[in-house]
Amino acid sequence: MEPINVFDYEILAEERMNPVYWDYFAGGSDDEITVRTNQSDFGRIRLRPRVLVNASKCDTRTSVLGAPISMPILVSPSAFHGMAHQEGECATARGVGAAGTLMIAATDSSRSLEEIAQVASGPRWFQLYLYPTREIAAGLVQRAEAAGFQAVVLTVDMPALGNRERDRRNRMTIPPPPLVRANFAGIEIEGHAWSPLTWDDVAWLRSITSLPIVLKGILAVEDALLALEYGASAIIVSNHGGRQLDGCVTGIEVLQEIVEAVAGRCEIYIDGGFRRGTDILKALALGARAVLVARPILWGLAVDGARGVQSILEMLHSELERAMILTGCSTLASINRSLLQIT
Repeated sequence: MEPINVFDYEILAEERMNPVYWDYFAGGSDDEITVRTNQSDFGRIRLRPRVLVNASKCDTRTSVLGAPISMPILVSPSAFHGMAHQEGECATARGVGAAGTLMIAATDSSRSLEEIAQVASGPRWFQLYLYPTREIAAGLVQRAEAAGFQAVVLTVDMPALGNRERDRRNRMTIPPPPLVRANFAGIEIEGHAWSPLTWDDVAWLRSITSLPIVLKGILAVEDALLALEYGASAIIVSNHGGRQLDGCVTGIEVLQEIVEAVAGRCEIYIDGGFRRGTDILKALALGARAVLVARPILWGLAVDGARGVQSILEMLHSELERAMILTGCSTLASINRSLLQIT
């Protein structure tokens, strides 16, 4: 089958992947209600196209924290790409660079941040967990700075690991042999307890780096406003792909109120369930500067390595352009809330 959309890649990827690894990427917490509603909530939002507008040539170029990119579609951090393809995050970085956009490399990657940086041709950010100690986390930030990463993305929605029952049934270990936590090679991390974050940790991170800080996992207006107080340059509206608290709100559900509260004081991105260009258009109309995708990237990676990653991004980009033409939007700036009818 020649894939023509990301769902085709999903089918092909599942056929190719170890079932235990597939469950790790596909699964969520508890009953996986949030995994499903992340996608179904886009159906509550209808588009109100404008007609007789010449939008035949769309310009989707934009920037995030000053970094120019070809499309408002970024690659969200996800762990252990080596479970999808033997070249892991290095293949992902090549595909993202070929598509002209930005990759966020995960702390728990199967290739080191230095290896990723060596093959990356586009802008890149580094996602950080503050474990197992502040000292080790500070070392990762310093390495990211030295390797040319342009921002630190702090994941803030994991005070404990979500109840991922697929992994428990599969007796999934993190990472599964023969993979390793490549960023921790030569560093003793076993035996350290999981340390929940507080806003003091955000202040500490701000004190040790001059890189912009992005907070990933914001779902409440109150936390978005605190992020501003603590110096965040951007936030990612996210429920961790439904892998943490099941039954929580979806990003697209709360995006507008967060955008209105922040009122342009930092950039706002969103992830969670984006599978079509129309999904992306809806998020942009609600005020997001860009969206992030994760699982579809892993599907492309599993099917065809770097070329599969590039294909996924180009499919979504093409669908976004078509949706812009059909709604009468020739530029990203022309996309606004008037395009939407929310039921």
